[in-house]
Amino acid sequence: MDGKIFIGGGGEEYASPQGLSLTYANRHGLVAGATGTGKSVTLQIMAEGFSDAGVPVFLSDVKGDLSGLAKAGRVDHKLHDAFTARAARIGFTSYGYRAYPVTFWDLFGDQGHPVRTTVAEMGPLLLARLLELTEAQEGILNIAFRLSDEEGLPLLDLKDLQALLVWIGENRETLSLRYGNVSTASIGAIQRRLLVLENQGGTQLFGEPALMLADLMRTDADGRGQVNILAADKLMGAPGLYATFLLWLLSELFEELPEVGDPDKPKLVFFFDEAHLLFDDAPKALIDKVEQVARLIRSKGVGVYFITQNPADVPEDILGQLGNRIQHALRAFTAKDRKNLRLAAETYRENPRFSTEDAIKEVGVGEAVTSMLLDKGVPGIVERTLIRPPSSQLGPITAQDRKAHLAASDMAGKYDAPLDRKSAYEILAQRAEQAAAQAAAAEEKAEDMEPMFREFNAGRRYSGSRVSRSTSRRTKQSGGGFAEALTKNVMKELSGTTGRRIVRGILGGLFKGR
Repeated sequence: MDGKIFIGGGGEEYASPQGLSLTYANRHGLVAGATGTGKSVTLQIMAEGFSDAGVPVFLSDVKGDLSGLAKAGRVDHKLHDAFTARAARIGFTSYGYRAYPVTFWDLFGDQGHPVRTTVAEMGPLLLARLLELTEAQEGILNIAFRLSDEEGLPLLDLKDLQALLVWIGENRETLSLRYGNVSTASIGAIQRRLLVLENQGGTQLFGEPALMLADLMRTDADGRGQVNILAADKLMGAPGLYATFLLWLLSELFEELPEVGDPDKPKLVFFFDEAHLLFDDAPKALIDKVEQVARLIRSKGVGVYFITQNPADVPEDILGQLGNRIQHALRAFTAKDRKNLRLAAETYRENPRFSTEDAIKEVGVGEAVTSMLLDKGVPGIVERTLIRPPSSQLGPITAQDRKAHLAASDMAGKYDAPLDRKSAYEILAQRAEQAAAQAAAAEEKAEDMEPMFREFNAGRRYSGSRVSRSTSRRTKQSGGGFAEALTKNVMKELSGTTGRRIVRGILGGLFKGR
C-alpha cells in the first residue's frame, strides 16, 4: 500500500486492505481493548510498519514481549502456519520474517542503555506531579527553581535539589519577605517525597549525560526508522515515575523540535502504553498540558498513540485529538462497562453493514474495529479488521540475545557512565566550607586580641578576666568551684516556685513570731 502502513484486512471476508496513511499519521491515534485481546501485537506490527517507512518509533515495553522486534520470526514457530494463512487471507503478499533496528533503553540501566534527564529539564510542574505535592509545597518547589537561576545553582540530580531545599530552609526568613511564607514543614514534606523517589530508582533518572532527542530519531543504513524500546516491566512498579518520564519526553519533543507543518510522514511516532497511568488522579493543570501538547505537537511532525484498556481512560478533550483508532474487544460485565462500550461505539463513523457496539463486543483475539483518517483528515467508516501477523519474533528475546544486542549497539558507551559535574550540591557545599573557614579565622583573630580590645569590641565593661570562645574547651575557674556551683544551684532553686514557697514560709513564721 503506497503511502500507507498495512494494518490488516477488513470488509467482506477480510479482503479489503486497511491502512494507516503516513500523511495523517501525525494526527495521533488510539489503540484500546481489554487484556488479552491483542493490543501488544498490534503495537508490534505498527512499529514494524513505521520502521519500514523510515519513521523512527519510541515505545515502552511493559511486559517484555516487544523486545522480539530485534529478532526475525522463525518458520519453526508454532504459529507459522497460522501466520502465513492469515497473511494470504488478508492479501498481505509481501509478508516475510525479518528483524528491525532496535535500541533498548532503561531508566535503571539494567535492560538497556541508561536514560537520564536533569532536574532542571524536568521542571517544577512535572516534578510536583511526580512527587504528588500540595499547592503550598509546589510553591516552594517553584521558589527553588527560581533561586537556582538567580543564584547560579544548576539543578542536575536529586542531591542538588535536596541541598538547595536545605539552603532555602536555613534562609527562609529572608526568602519569605520576597516570595511569601516558606515553612520548614513544607520543605520537610518535599524532602520526604524525594527520599521515596530515591527508593523507587529516581536517582538513576536524574543526572548526566542527559538523553539527546536526536538519538531517538535515527534511521539505519537501509533507511528504516530506529525502533526505541523502553524496558518498563520494572518501571511499572513506580507508575508515577513511568508516567511522568514519558510525559517529560513528550514535552521535550514539543519544546525542542521545529515546526514542519504537515509532512509526508512523521519525524517520530510516540506510543504511550498504559496511558491511564498518566490521567489517574492527575490535576487539571497537567491534563491541560497534555491536551496542549497533543494539539500542537502534530505540527512538529510527531504522532502520539495512546494504548489503554478502555477509551474512557483518556479525557474527552484529548480523545477528540486521536483520529486513527484501533479498538480491540471490550468486555461488558457491569452497567459501567456497558455504558463505556456504548460511548466508545458512538465515537466511530457508522458502517451500515453492522452495529459498531456489537462488533466491539464480538471481535476475537487478533481482530479489531478500526477507523483511519482518509483524505483531508476525514474519519474513515468503521470496519471489522483482521490484524496482520508480525514479521519479527512474537514474544521476548532471551537475556543473552539482549546483552549481545546492547554490546553491538551504536549507543554503547555513550550513556553508560554517569557524569557528575559541578552543580548546586557542590557549589553550596563549597560556600558552606568558605563560610566556616571565615568564621574560624574571625574567631582566631578575636582570640589573639588583647583582652582590653576584645572586651571593647564586644561592647562590655572590661573586667580583666578572660572570656573563652564558645567553641573552645571550657577552662577551669579559679576559686572554690564546688562551693560556687552549690551556691548557684541554691539560688536557682530559691528563684523557682518551690523556693518561693520556702521563702514565704520562713517570712510567715518570722512575722507570726512578732
